[in-house]
Amino acid sequence: MNNISLLSHRKEEPENGILYIVGTPIGNLSDISQRALNILQNVSLVACEDTRQTKKIMNKFNISNKLISFNKHNSLIKIPKIVKDLKEGKSIAIVSDAGMPGICDPGEDIARVVKAEGIDMICVPGACAAIAALVSSGFPSSKFVFEGFLPRKKIDREKILLEISKNEKTTIIYESPKRLSKLLKELFEFCGGYREIMVSRELTKKFEEHVGNNINEVIKFFSDKEIIGEITIVVKGINKKRDLNPDKLIIKKDLNDLVNAGLSLSQASKYLAKRYGLRKSEVYNMV
Repeated sequence: MNNISLLSHRKEEPENGILYIVGTPIGNLSDISQRALNILQNVSLVACEDTRQTKKIMNKFNISNKLISFNKHNSLIKIPKIVKDLKEGKSIAIVSDAGMPGICDPGEDIARVVKAEGIDMICVPGACAAIAALVSSGFPSSKFVFEGFLPRKKIDREKILLEISKNEKTTIIYESPKRLSKLLKELFEFCGGYREIMVSRELTKKFEEHVGNNINEVIKFFSDKEIIGEITIVVKGINKKRDLNPDKLIIKKDLNDLVNAGLSLSQASKYLAKRYGLRKSEVYNMV
């Protein structure tokens, strides 16, 4: 056996006093890496977003270790305890229910504190819904913006939606199935019905689904369906030369779509005027 093969089969033993940020599957349990399994088996303890979810992985791969709860509800209490354990020489793995810790969960908070304390961290990468959806969309992926879950507060939410409407880069958004319809209507209002998007559902699972091609089609597709599963939305960026200077037929179609969606003619004209750099009266008179 040559040296390369020997190295590839050598187990990585966790080091004392190190926090391991471990990526876990976003659906299909077979997506977990051998390296991640080895770390979960051999660290002093595993801090989990939900111990019940992590036990599914542990049981499938016959791994036994101490599990503790670490989530958004108890992170303020647990972080000092985890830091204390690390300083005492324990090796600790952080895992979320699915994907990479630190992406829209309190793994971000503990990473910041651990770094400030001068404690070493090692990332064991794994699956990520945002990246899986992005590469499945066929949209430009060399530059993109990840927004995660949009804020609930209206003024903050509308600020980001306006940025998305003008962004030349691809945007990735997370959303719960219960709030998908609301978000699609907001994207329609801010981006127009013909903006290209793709909604990915149940990534890597048995009923994985990718729905596109534009906002109008996606709204129609989900209008009479019960929406379940984790949702990732990918929004294609605009081509400024083309999308911000459309012909009058496109503007008129967008105006009609907004009015049919419930906006007043005045509101729709004001929005489209701002979007396309026209006077409100110019848009208004297209009806």
